Amino acid sequence: MSSFYDFDFHDGVLDGIEAMGFDKPTPIQEKTIPLSLEGRDLIGCAQTGTGKTAAYLLPVMHHILSNPDRKGVSALILSPTRELAQQIDQAATGFGYYADVSSKAIYGGQDGASFETEKKALTLGADIVIATPGRLIAHLNLGYVRFDDLKHLILDEADRMLDMGFYEDIMKIVSYLPKHRQTLMFSATMPPRIRQLAASILINPEQINIAISKPAEGIVQQAYLAYDTQKLPLLLEILKNDTHVSIIIFSSTKIKVKEIERELKRLRLPASAIHSDLEQSEREEVLRQFRNRNLRILVATDVLSRGIDIENISLVINYDVPGDAEDYVHRVGRTARAESTGMAITFINDMDMRRFGSIEELIGYEVQKMPLPEALGNGPVYNPQARDGHSRFGRGGKGGGGRSRGGHGGGHKGGHGGGHKGHGKPRQEGHGGGGKPRHKKRGKGGGRGPQQGGAPPQA
Repeated sequence: MSSFYDFDFHDGVLDGIEAMGFDKPTPIQEKTIPLSLEGRDLIGCAQTGTGKTAAYLLPVMHHILSNPDRKGVSALILSPTRELAQQIDQAATGFGYYADVSSKAIYGGQDGASFETEKKALTLGADIVIATPGRLIAHLNLGYVRFDDLKHLILDEADRMLDMGFYEDIMKIVSYLPKHRQTLMFSATMPPRIRQLAASILINPEQINIAISKPAEGIVQQAYLAYDTQKLPLLLEILKNDTHVSIIIFSSTKIKVKEIERELKRLRLPASAIHSDLEQSEREEVLRQFRNRNLRILVATDVLSRGIDIENISLVINYDVPGDAEDYVHRVGRTARAESTGMAITFINDMDMRRFGSIEELIGYEVQKMPLPEALGNGPVYNPQARDGHSRFGRGGKGGGGRSRGGHGGGHKGGHGGGHKGHGKPRQEGHGGGGKPRHKKRGKGGGRGPQQGGAPPQA
């Protein structure tokens, strides 16, 4: 498929696609949309930033618009986090701007008035309900929710939901749904427990795998060997490079996130943190400022490592090595989204080398190790097989070596960019946004053009 027009979508869906500036489908969209349009159950496995949201929203909206007798809730989308639920709802609003499709996001951390609004959407029947499992169960337990007319169930970031302990909640929600339905499961990874969940709630599903566990080609990856006492000075040195206009720093705990935020603010750097101790309204405000470029630096725990679609992040810093090798891909996936390029830097202390070695095993190559600034002294020597005293790649040391995927690498003293020959221009993938696609004749009906109603909300 070279165009979204080739899918023979309902005109209302095509209007939304045009208004959102989409032109060519991404690989996950190209392979899953035809199956979804046929009504098949499926499992779509693709990394962050590959267009999974549109891959399930567009065919579901097509089915909804093609059913003139629809009533009640037609589609239920389960999301692991509030932020992802909001993002999906924004995308549904954008795609459905010129179509008669309603959506409602249901998630915790809001006031009583919001709960009543959610109840109204569930009882009167929004076409698409996007919900976090815990919040939806709170409504189900009150006895007024009926999903008798539901046709589609979608689980987004299913692996993350299981990581967060939502298996029992998912199964309880499924018990309220009609057995005759279409079920779509999208996940960034495919561990055995996901296959077990799929076997229990999907019927003869097709499985589509796209570039599992491989960072996007446009990401320049680098790593520094640094003791914990060297990490903060190293971070401050990197942040002196003002060419990075949008930065996310991931750390493993709320305590570290707060410490980093406190130090950056002390130095009057434009930084704010997001973590589970914040009220929902505070988290939303921080994200709004970051999206609008009023905030240059966002410090976060794992809550943002998947599912939040923030475009054009130029730098991602892993202050700590992610605990799971798969999570590395999703963290660095915050940069080089769509057709952009970006940089990802990871700090490796003396305790995390084996863990980072597992990441390199997973992605299939060694990430380039950069020298520390001279003022910081020597860091630990890289040895991912510390127990037997041998480096898996036959060398350790303070810096150098390895490949910097997709671009320009580094190597000068005290910095992280420039200095050695790059590996050519990174390959760019994904759909383009913002440009106006060429209109293709649709046959009878014609549809309404996006110019009739002004600009849609941005997802």
